Amino acid sequence: MGQKVHPIGFRLGITDTWRSRWYAPKKEFGSLLGEDCRLRAFIRKKFQYSGISRIEIERTRDQVVVFLHTARPGIIIGRKGQEIDKLKAELEEFTGRRMDLKIVEVANPNRNASLIAEDVAQQLMKRTSFRRATKKALDAITEAGSKGAKIELSGRLGGAEMSRTEKAIRGSLPLSTILRNIDYGFAVAKTAQGTIGVKVWIDNGTFVDGVSRDGTHAEAGQAPQKPKRTHKR
Repeated sequence: MGQKVHPIGFRLGITDTWRSRWYAPKKEFGSLLGEDCRLRAFIRKKFQYSGISRIEIERTRDQVVVFLHTARPGIIIGRKGQEIDKLKAELEEFTGRRMDLKIVEVANPNRNASLIAEDVAQQLMKRTSFRRATKKALDAITEAGSKGAKIELSGRLGGAEMSRTEKAIRGSLPLSTILRNIDYGFAVAKTAQGTIGVKVWIDNGTFVDGVSRDGTHAEAGQAPQKPKRTHKR
């Protein structure tokens, strides 16, 4: 089951919250959802190497609020806030709406699956051995205090003629347990031989009282409690 279900989608509404938080009528829903996708693609392309792990979007009637979770906030903010003001102006021109940008710093990048996947993909594009890149990433995840991790690479690894899939697992990774804080990330490495997909799963322990993966209380509510066993006489 854990092999077929997206770990974040599996926990939405229980221990994790949505990446787009807004309401719209049926006629406008599709266009706003497409606008969210274009916004995320635009920001990720502009700040490709700034360590953006997650982009959350909230909408009101006349404003769009974008939360950028990043490991390198200084690159996005720029000197005296020049870069973030420039980005805000570009997004307002891109969407035709009033924008508000908020930067959220990722406390521990080595426990974030998206950032680890991007780091491995960048190493592969620099022609680093895929086994060396995988081992280095697993060492960093373990040293950061995670319970376990899995990295899966798919493509023409090492310049081979036929594509294949390689997996590396370390520690525990209970994918079917909703109470476990399993973070998932995906990235693509565009090499000279072709594209290589990088998938990363990280077990960051157990949710405690509805604490989400970024350390704040999840909006969806507290984590579900285990049912108490009753003894019949």
